[in-house]
Amino acid sequence: MKKIKAIIFDLNGVFIQSRYLSDRFRDDFGVPPAVFMPVLKKTLNKARRPNERDLFSYWQKHFRSWDVRLSKELFYSYWFKDEKPFVPMIRLGKKIQQRGIRMFILSNNFRERAAYYRNTFPFMKKLFTKIYYSWQTGYVKPDPRAYKKILRENELEPEECLYFDDSKHNVAIARKLGIRAYSFSGVKGVERVLKKISVI
Repeated sequence: MKKIKAIIFDLNGVFIQSRYLSDRFRDDFGVPPAVFMPVLKKTLNKARRPNERDLFSYWQKHFRSWDVRLSKELFYSYWFKDEKPFVPMIRLGKKIQQRGIRMFILSNNFRERAAYYRNTFPFMKKLFTKIYYSWQTGYVKPDPRAYKKILRENELEPEECLYFDDSKHNVAIARKLGIRAYSFSGVKGVERVLKKISVI
């Protein structure tokens, strides 16, 4: 078994957490999740790819039909300011960093949100060797090319990497590539894996 040289993490739900946006729109604007979620999935599928329009432009017609009065600035503020760093994972990340193991983020995300994270969460720049966003790479998980890009650019073999994601489908694809991948179920679950293979 090869020594672990790098750990790849999903971002949202792992290092950054928040209430579901669908629940917030239900509570604050009366838009049922059954109505909201198809729109969210459709808009994200577009916005998290390169060279797409501003995310807000995809939402405007839906806001009009729902009588939701949010400007672009208010929409981004409403969405992003509910997102908070998950401090226990950041602490664990620092322990991993002290062991000389590189950490990467692999995230399906869009330009405006990534910019907010860059300006708001300094821990991300300090903790991770590199962050791979789908809006920059063009590869949206579970596309195998998203994982292969990290391996190729950082001269890593699949067996030298751990991967944690809260999507079981993304974990399954990583495993098919030979990466030792695990479903994220909280910081204690990550710690159990790392202790078992003597990473921490």
